[in-house]
Amino acid sequence: MSTLKDKVAIVTGGNSGIGLATAEEFIARGAKVVITGRNRDAVDAAASGLGSGTLGVTADQASITDAEALVNTVKERYGKVDVLFVNAGIGAFAPVNDVTEEQFDQMMNVNFKGAFFTIQKFLPLLNDGASIILLSSINAFTGMPGASVYSASKAALNSLGRTLSRELATRRIRVNTVNPGPIKTPILAKAGLDEASVASFHQKFAERIPLNRAGESAEVAKLVAFLASSDASFITGAEYNIDGGFTVHELLG
Repeated sequence: MSTLKDKVAIVTGGNSGIGLATAEEFIARGAKVVITGRNRDAVDAAASGLGSGTLGVTADQASITDAEALVNTVKERYGKVDVLFVNAGIGAFAPVNDVTEEQFDQMMNVNFKGAFFTIQKFLPLLNDGASIILLSSINAFTGMPGASVYSASKAALNSLGRTLSRELATRRIRVNTVNPGPIKTPILAKAGLDEASVASFHQKFAERIPLNRAGESAEVAKLVAFLASSDASFITGAEYNIDGGFTVHELLG
């Protein structure tokens, strides 16, 4: 399948989880891929594993300076961008009474502010007819205790996607958002949960998912790759839940 043949695709946070799986899917469909991440060793290892044609760039999505440097690097290497997958994000969970200003700022700076300015800085490089995909979460519209800041940051991202789909339509740039439910990724471990707690989390949610399991990063990657391709040429401003029916179950009780 070569639906992204010779397309230049950027994947922020592409060194692990959904980002890495999507980079693999993009490459399998013929794209030239640039991945980013905050840890140089992790980015270099991921880029090496993806193949010699992959460019790995160390960049923190929360840093506007890093975003500008990333854009300059991509411009020098490729001169254009066809797909921008804004995937990088962090999560930390605590009751509202326990959230510190530092935690609030950190999540908002990465998940929303960083995403916003990453898109802004890439706009001059995006070809007309390009595709932007935002990775959000079902937390954007569900009320999970302990996830107030994380959920708010993702809700802001969904709102941004809807607005940009209108603003960028004159350039035929499509903007869509993907809302994963429980997916097996490193985000819970990075949020401080130990291995047993992560397993318990997935088991707890699996019992509430009609398909009776957590999702895989590769399943999300296939949806993102579809939205990145011309197969989705008449889709913009859309939000896709990929959650095994979890949100439907929650609505029905």
